[in-house]
Amino acid sequence: MMVEDTDGDSSYIDTNSLAPIAHPLADKKLAKKTLKTVKKAVKHRHVKRGVKEVVKGLRKGDKGLVVLAGNVSPVDVLSHIPVLCEDNQVPYIFVPSREELGGSCSTKRPTCCLMIIPGGKGAKGTAHEDYKETYEECFASALELDQKLIATAAAGAILA
Repeated sequence: MMVEDTDGDSSYIDTNSLAPIAHPLADKKLAKKTLKTVKKAVKHRHVKRGVKEVVKGLRKGDKGLVVLAGNVSPVDVLSHIPVLCEDNQVPYIFVPSREELGGSCSTKRPTCCLMIIPGGKGAKGTAHEDYKETYEECFASALELDQKLIATAAAGAILA
């Protein structure tokens, strides 16, 4: 599938490996920026990594940005996380590869999902100056994509 980003650049993403629920999927530019933000947030220990930790954080009411891998198999592993994010008004975004997501976390293991929590585990502070600007850009882009997805789904439900 050809994906076109905001600059008009297009890139090829293998849709055979993507999960059918991988929406909103970040374009190449946004995915790269998101992964760089994750890498910087990991240095300051402002990331919850893995399905179990992300679900626990969402249930506790932590606010941040959830980044999900688009090529997870089986899909049931993380199919409930977008619903939890929508219930808690936390934006989420899919990146094409779980291997790249794991690599940005400085681990050798692929990662299905993670949550960037500005201020760390207690979320009492703000994002570190090292990644604050890119985090806010990624957060705004993910929020915009989520709103478009919800509006499209609502319009489809009305027409159906």
